[in-house]
Amino acid sequence: MMPLRRLPLLSALLAAALLAGCRGEPASPVQEQAQATRADPAWVAPLDQAVDAIDAAMPGDFGAYVARFGAAAGTLDRGDGRRWYLSSTIKVPVAIAVLEEVDAGRLSLDEELVLAQTDYVDGAGDMLQHKPGARFSVGTLLQKSLRDSDSTATDMLIRKVGEDHLNARIADWVGDGFGPITTILQVRYDAYGALHPGVANLDNMALVRLRNADAGEPRLRALADALGVPREALRAESMQAVFDDYYRTGKNAATLSAFARLLERVAAGELLSPASTQRLLDHMRGITTGDRRITAGLPDGTDFAQKTGTQQGRACNVGIVDAARGAQGATVVVACAEGFAEMAQAEQAFQAFGRALGTMLGDAGAS
Repeated sequence: MMPLRRLPLLSALLAAALLAGCRGEPASPVQEQAQATRADPAWVAPLDQAVDAIDAAMPGDFGAYVARFGAAAGTLDRGDGRRWYLSSTIKVPVAIAVLEEVDAGRLSLDEELVLAQTDYVDGAGDMLQHKPGARFSVGTLLQKSLRDSDSTATDMLIRKVGEDHLNARIADWVGDGFGPITTILQVRYDAYGALHPGVANLDNMALVRLRNADAGEPRLRALADALGVPREALRAESMQAVFDDYYRTGKNAATLSAFARLLERVAAGELLSPASTQRLLDHMRGITTGDRRITAGLPDGTDFAQKTGTQQGRACNVGIVDAARGAQGATVVVACAEGFAEMAQAEQAFQAFGRALGTMLGDAGAS
């Protein structure tokens, strides 16, 4: 179980200010609002206790960060001060980088990108059903990436804005906290590449075809077959061990506070134009992958612009509740789970967190 590590709000703010001075991090909009108070708002302690109970009940670790704007401004940081693997939630900063280019006039939502065979990567969405040479507008790819979590669409967008540019912009937006963000396809090469040097010579379609084998040992045998080597030649005890080794690289990971700072700046309107902010939030409101996580525990009708992410033994759910209220009352939520045995266990934890958030939002609204 994750130990309880929550400083009083004033101490946390002072520490953040000192660190920001050293690293040049932009101030958190919620921290700026909360600096006038010397005590945690009333919602923090009960939500903290709820997260403690959720973490204790779920096999593995459950971490959460909540930042609330408005009269009850404050933060709850249960991220354990470390980076968590983000999986498909990296598609949010990718979208922000794309929309920033649109706002600057360097990119148009109507500009078309050509699907190349080297763009294909396994995952959700329908891009794998299209043939190389098909053309898609940036706006369409953005929608597919966020709403359908289509990794092929995401990698096309990263190819357009550039991986180095993406990482530089994330650092400018939030300072420290993010590890290197890569394409989704590169995740596969990095994870499997540690098992055998021949992985680097496989084309992306060989990796896509691995999805035809069941997760776990069957997929490792399929990888060995693709390489033309015996299963024993792969330096891996299990699929979980493969990805545990990859997670330790720190790629595509971030502290929960850093991801929250990104979403806070979105909610406060600091990163994108009003039109692009609205486009981003509308796509996040329309995602097709989040019904069994936090939103399942929130009261019916709650406005939750969100993104989910799932990988071997890892899951995240991030978003903004009441995003339309912006700096007057939006709530930023970042939650991740790891080390669970079955996805249902993580989903139950997210749902319990959603119920606790719903209680918090109701109590904060009434106070």
